[in-house]
Amino acid sequence: KKLQEVDSLWKEFETPEKANKIVKLKHFEKFQDTAEALAAFTALMEGKINKQLKKVLKKIVKEAHEPLAVADAKLGGVIKVNIYCFWNFLINAILTGISLSRYRLKFSADKVDTMIVQAISLLDDLDKELNNYIMRCREWYGWHFPELGKIISDNLTYCKCLQKVGDRKNYASAKLSELLPEEVEAEVKAAAEISMGTEVSEEDICNILHLCTQVIEISEYRTQLYEYLQNRMMAIAPNVTVMVGELVGARLIAHAGSLLNLAKHAASTVQILGAEKALFRALKSRRDTPKYGLIYHASLVGQTSPKHKGKISRMLAAKTVLAIRYDAFGEDSSSAMGVENRAKLEARLRTLEDRGIRKISGTGKALAKAEKYEHKSEVKTYDPSGDSTLPTCSKKRKIEEVDKEDEITEKKAKKAKIKVKVEEEEEEEVLEEEETSVKKKKKKDKKKHIKEEPLSEEEPCTSTAIPVCLSVNTSTCLAWAGSPFLNLLFASEMNRHFKKWFSLI
Repeated sequence: KKLQEVDSLWKEFETPEKANKIVKLKHFEKFQDTAEALAAFTALMEGKINKQLKKVLKKIVKEAHEPLAVADAKLGGVIKVNIYCFWNFLINAILTGISLSRYRLKFSADKVDTMIVQAISLLDDLDKELNNYIMRCREWYGWHFPELGKIISDNLTYCKCLQKVGDRKNYASAKLSELLPEEVEAEVKAAAEISMGTEVSEEDICNILHLCTQVIEISEYRTQLYEYLQNRMMAIAPNVTVMVGELVGARLIAHAGSLLNLAKHAASTVQILGAEKALFRALKSRRDTPKYGLIYHASLVGQTSPKHKGKISRMLAAKTVLAIRYDAFGEDSSSAMGVENRAKLEARLRTLEDRGIRKISGTGKALAKAEKYEHKSEVKTYDPSGDSTLPTCSKKRKIEEVDKEDEITEKKAKKAKIKVKVEEEEEEEVLEEEETSVKKKKKKDKKKHIKEEPLSEEEPCTSTAIPVCLSVNTSTCLAWAGSPFLNLLFASEMNRHFKKWFSLI
């Protein structure tokens, strides 16, 4: 009866549940490869049937004793099996309804990812504008009440307090218990009484309050937009949302252009998506390529230690690509696969973090045996060296100090050797001078004896100057005879006196 009502037949195919009540899958036979599928399609276009289709029809005839509806009248004439085939406009309408329902399932409004691209772009723009507005508001109101910015760090709370109070003179009578804790409220009121800010007019306060209103409204809209993005991501890509989060997943989709384009990328491309400049710079300079791009902001990569971030990002990219393709081409909208893959990645992350417990055995990797804990009571003495706060010398500094000490000892040894050599040379020079002075003294004594002999034969001198000079010289000779250095002086003095004596004679 429903098939006879052609005008209202489309209503029976609005949902998959309604279509399932009219049309049910009886049998499904898949092709072994693409060559066999192409041969079967070519035969049907020529009005022929291959052997595999004949076997399927014979199997259906044995199980069901109902007529077979075909899409083409020529095809019904070619089928020569013990089964009744028919074709009319009702069959054409049913096949058209099935194709339309399939099209609606594939391109439904809930599956449009363009809204995600626009939402994440708008979210980034709102963040930038909010930062600019809040910075301007804090700087502007800081001229009037600079202490408030240091006390209240949250931007939205700052703007709400400013909007509620306005001039700093009103803080004493204002009630801020809904926005601030009691301690912070008391601190704000105390700072308002002794503030060092300048006085501003009412018009200035009105403009500042209008800016605060804009900040509050944009913040509320941003929260609403974020919730909308979360719902969209769970509807379009639930598995991707479970794997990397709604923000990272939306940025990946926006960067690729659409979910279908993202599904065509390889895991290595998804891993560095967003770091194209760093990649080409590394290839140009022949340095290490980046390990992650937008996927770095995923929670799994963020909670990993720095030495394992590269491995986790690579594994996360591989699992994320599977989730993207499942969301793009799969008919199921559940997030079971994403939850399962995320659990595997978390288990892998725990094994990487606990790798220090593992050891390498002869046959492969095995868990190290944990030794049984035994309490050993040992008497330990207090080490006072740990109380010192002075920094200890490093090994490098100790080695440098030892080298400096060796150099100093070597320099001292060299100086000592040089001093010994100088002293030896001085002693040798003194000995040579003594020898020469002794030789000169002997020569002078001989000359003196030779000169004194003729004087004794002549008459004695009447002058008193010569005996005085001789007496002085003999006393000086007796006094200077002890030192070797003064022998030279003695010889020169004697020579001088002898010359005077001979001139007098």
